[in-house]
Amino acid sequence: MNPPFILSLGEVIWDLFPEGPRFGGAPANFACQLALLECEVGMVSAVGKDARGASGVALLECVGVRTGLIQHLPDFPTGTVGVQVDAQGKASFDIHADAAWDHLEWSPALESRLARLGAGDAIYFGTLALRSASSRATILRALRQAKTQGVHRVLDVNLRRPFYDDALLQEALELASVIKMSDEEVGAVMSACDIAYGEGIPPEKALRELRERYQLEVVALTLGAEGALIVTATETVRQPGFPVKVCDTVGAGDAFTAALVLGLLRGEALTHTARIACEISAAVCTVPGAVPSRSFFKAHIKAMANR
Repeated sequence: MNPPFILSLGEVIWDLFPEGPRFGGAPANFACQLALLECEVGMVSAVGKDARGASGVALLECVGVRTGLIQHLPDFPTGTVGVQVDAQGKASFDIHADAAWDHLEWSPALESRLARLGAGDAIYFGTLALRSASSRATILRALRQAKTQGVHRVLDVNLRRPFYDDALLQEALELASVIKMSDEEVGAVMSACDIAYGEGIPPEKALRELRERYQLEVVALTLGAEGALIVTATETVRQPGFPVKVCDTVGAGDAFTAALVLGLLRGEALTHTARIACEISAAVCTVPGAVPSRSFFKAHIKAMANR
């Protein structure tokens, strides 16, 4: 059996922290973290023909992400985001408009790579990359093709105002088979779907209703320091969090999604996958930025294996 292959579609950006720029973008972080977990992964995005674009592609290649489907556009800059981090390590974002990743186009190369995906593979996308007409059309077309081939379609809810509305969320859910969202995003998702959520309603009930309505394989809700709640057709898993000293939370959700998807594709027990996903997510919070070094990931994975 061939190892799973995952295509990550969406933004490649630089996060502009007060202390300096760091590579980022949820789909790019997700791809890097999968590569560091020794999974085959390719990035589908667009960057400018500028220094930031060249550096971003080089970083992806350095950790093992395939970059042949990244488009290099001379008329648009590589994406950037202004980032502020509060005293608790929580980040806020100012996403700059009309970046290269907003202009991702369909291509014969993308169509050919998608055609080679099968039931043991996955395609990942987030809501933010759907903000522009061009990228939205390309990503939705890719998802429709993947759906006909039985490929897992992973939606990472990444709500950034004003770049989403109820219609966008509903359209994304229709094409997904796996969804991950945070405790800060779940209310908006449930409201868009007209599903009761909040005080007095067990979250498991709402997640099960969402799963059933959209015929999802997996619904995962991250709960910050409290861990995660994951629902499938046959299981509900509550995984407590792992206490750590937080440097910042950038990339923690992306690390969770990477470990979750890899566990699902490998057919590992959901309880095991949930524990690994939460532990890796917590570990990413202990270092600055979203993409730890390869040595950090290897050491952490080895430590988990020995417990």
